[in-house]
Amino acid sequence: MQVQVNSNHIEGSVRLHEWVGATVVGRLERFEDFLSRVEVHVSDENGSKGGADDKRCQIEARPKGHQPVSVTHKAESLEQAVEGAAEKMLHALDHLVGKLGAKVVATGHLESELAAEPVENADALLQEDFLDKQEARGKD
Repeated sequence: MQVQVNSNHIEGSVRLHEWVGATVVGRLERFEDFLSRVEVHVSDENGSKGGADDKRCQIEARPKGHQPVSVTHKAESLEQAVEGAAEKMLHALDHLVGKLGAKVVATGHLESELAAEPVENADALLQEDFLDKQEARGKD
């Protein structure tokens, strides 16, 4: 999983980028093979002025084979904003995987319990079902 950290109105030091990246990777590590890239945007919405909940962290995760998932969290401190957004992303990815009724396997793809049982001759079964319904309606 590739993590890219961007900062706006916050001094983007190497230490900051490493800390933000490590925090997000630590929280999302079980989805590491499922995600191709994670972008983290940290910003101070009021710039040099003070204000309540003016630190913002947006995380956009890109699951393999799916649309990107994005979450945002605002807080009084940058640490709280990053940790809150990472927690929201964890829940969003849990929801996505749960909604698909699947689990992430080592290849980084989703494995569905239903997909584990291949249906042989699916077209023949559909055609047979169609013909049975037509016959029941009296249309040969």
